[in-house]
Amino acid sequence: QVRLVESGGGLVQAGGSLRLSCAASGSIFSINTMGWYRQAPGKQRELVAIISSGGSTNYADSVKGRFTISRDNAENTVYLQMNSLQPEDTGVYYCNVNAKYNPLIRARDYWGQGTQVTVSS
Repeated sequence: QVRLVESGGGLVQAGGSLRLSCAASGSIFSINTMGWYRQAPGKQRELVAIISSGGSTNYADSVKGRFTISRDNAENTVYLQMNSLQPEDTGVYYCNVNAKYNPLIRARDYWGQGTQVTVSS
C-alpha cells in the first residue's frame, strides 16, 4: 500500500531552524492532503500544517509565520520548514497522507513513524 518515511528531526536551540521531510512510496494511485501533526509529552496529537493537492495550506495559529509546508507531487514528498523554533515546539512530529492505492478503494489516512524535534532554551 502506502509507506511513509520521515527525516529531518533533531535537537536545536531556540531560534534555530529544522526542515522535516516525508516521502510516500508504494502502490500510490493518488494523494489528496499531506500534513504534519505533533505530539508533545502529556498532550494530544495536534495539527501543525496541512497542504492540499492543489497547494492550499492551513496552519495552526501557534506556527503561523514561522513554519512553511510544501510538497513535491512528482516525488510524493511533503516538507515542513520550521524557523524561529521555540521550546514549546518540542515533540514528536508525524507525517500524515490521505491517499488511494487503488482507484476503486476509498482514500484513507496513512501515518509516518514520527520524528523527534527537541528545542532547547
